[in-house]
Amino acid sequence: MPKKTAYQAKIEHIQILDEQGKLDAALNKGGLGDEDAVFLYEQMTVSRTYDEIAFKLQRSGRMGTYPQNKGQEAGPGGIGLAVLHRGKKDWLVPCYRENLALFLNGLPMEKILLHWMGDERGNQIPEGVHILPISIPIGTHPLHACGLAFAEKYRKTGRAAVTFFGDGATSEGDFHEACNFASAMKLPVVFFCQNNFWAISVPRAIQTGSETIAQKGLAYGMPCFQIDGNDIFASYKVGKDALELAVEESRPVFIEAITYRLGDHTTADDARRYRDSAELESWQKKDPLIRTRKYLESKKLWNDKKQADLEARAKKLTEEVVRKAEGIEKPGIDDIFDYTFAELNDELRTQKRTLRTASLAQHPEQERLSR
Repeated sequence: MPKKTAYQAKIEHIQILDEQGKLDAALNKGGLGDEDAVFLYEQMTVSRTYDEIAFKLQRSGRMGTYPQNKGQEAGPGGIGLAVLHRGKKDWLVPCYRENLALFLNGLPMEKILLHWMGDERGNQIPEGVHILPISIPIGTHPLHACGLAFAEKYRKTGRAAVTFFGDGATSEGDFHEACNFASAMKLPVVFFCQNNFWAISVPRAIQTGSETIAQKGLAYGMPCFQIDGNDIFASYKVGKDALELAVEESRPVFIEAITYRLGDHTTADDARRYRDSAELESWQKKDPLIRTRKYLESKKLWNDKKQADLEARAKKLTEEVVRKAEGIEKPGIDDIFDYTFAELNDELRTQKRTLRTASLAQHPEQERLSR
């Protein structure tokens, strides 16, 4: 029997704005305009300021562990704006380094702080905001995105779901189940991997043998793209095209965004113990804020005065967000009952009134408090 090629594919790497702030206008055709580039630069700066304030809150004992987004603002920012511009209220199913995408699509900024302060109300998403709470378990939430996309497809709403995760998540079984389900059921899901090369302290080269992360989507029949994840133009353009493809052809799409976390994994981590300082320094030169500002300055759209004004606004805004988070009224004990049960039976009403488990130890099958 003659040999033949059973399968062959390639994955394109897309960069529209390079580290020096030079734009490839041909690749950007139909993509991000200068007005929106200014807007995204402003929002990335606000997000970076927010990140720095959150770090200080943790260090001063006013908040629990926090994962900085520093260095990874462009990927979520670009596709987050594409979701906003589509105007369909597509679902966002985040990990924990996508603050900007969430803020752009309606999540109040104090919600993230409340989450990391240990206040469950941080996960109470406002009505009409199509965002799930941030997910801490690695790789489990893409399955939730599949469920949402399945429902939207069934209802014929024209909405998609975008789920974010890191490179480490692609070594988890739940991630592969999500990819297989989305592909088999032909669901409009965009899988957006922020490949920052570190699964906490495990380097990408050790935790997977794939030459790229994007190629993992090929096994499930997905169109796959790799982008410069520090490039807002590439994230917006490829994200916009991926959303259209996912909805129009009812199929999942995979995007690998090459980026780097400039901070520690979380405030409980010390990356100096496992990460080469020269590697960090090389990526600091690829900072999405620096290259975007270079581009805007080359187009006479930005200057030092605008920068100073922006930084002052960002500081004032984030200080107000902190006041909202720290000034929220304390939750009431009744909340345990009111937000858990649709209706209270007699026993629960007694528990709510007395704050005691009235029936405990009154039935033989129940465990007694003492013997």
